[in-house]
Amino acid sequence: MTLAPAYLFDNRSEHAAEQHRCLAEWLDPISIERLVGAGVRPGLHCLDVGTGAGSIAVWLADRVGPAGRVLATDLAPLPVPERPNLVVQRHDILHDPLPEAGFDLIHVRLVLSHLPEREEVLHRLLAALRPGGVLHLVEFDAEYAPVLLAPDARAKELFERFQRAKLQAFRERGSHQGWGRECAAALRRAGFTDVEAVPYVTALTPGSPGLRLQIHTTRHLREPLLRAGLTDAELAELREVLAHPDFRACSNLVHTVHGRRP
Repeated sequence: MTLAPAYLFDNRSEHAAEQHRCLAEWLDPISIERLVGAGVRPGLHCLDVGTGAGSIAVWLADRVGPAGRVLATDLAPLPVPERPNLVVQRHDILHDPLPEAGFDLIHVRLVLSHLPEREEVLHRLLAALRPGGVLHLVEFDAEYAPVLLAPDARAKELFERFQRAKLQAFRERGSHQGWGRECAAALRRAGFTDVEAVPYVTALTPGSPGLRLQIHTTRHLREPLLRAGLTDAELAELREVLAHPDFRACSNLVHTVHGRRP
């Protein structure tokens, strides 16, 4: 199996581990709050799609206990802490089979927005749920990330160019970085019921995981950002801006969406 060409963040990159650390520190509390609200309990059979380093898969495995099980899948999973009821598997959510009605809960974070076939995948996930089972999605609206405070006008303009360059790089690969605000309606179209959407936003402040992720992205996506018009000198300058004590921005909107199989 090879990595899908549409995905910019290659788990085989030397930068992948830091990306997943930042995402887990930022987003795991949000995911866990919503998963608890969805009723994750002992004995459930769960699927974690795009598991990465597996932080949510491990939490699910501990939560469902020895009577439950968790399948964690990714095109290129990173090393995941072992649990007796956790299986990690290479899997292409677009093409590889899923068991019919095999899961009580499916968790998918920051995956479907990168796939042009995202609505087709929703139908596959619906079929993989047992009747009454819950799909939990976490997606960004990455088109929203306003600067709140910057050291000067040049710093603000540079961050805004960085945001536009990222969006351009993603769009060229078929990614829809505004899909977070649309995915609740997409679940309803796919046949899910009891759809519930809750948005979150945090401040990007020096040292916060969201801002560390932005700094990391200047390195992880260096080549696409250069192709989008930024220079190495500007990326180095941007890293200084993002570390400045006077810099503040809103995070991307984080949309969490639940839907149930009838």
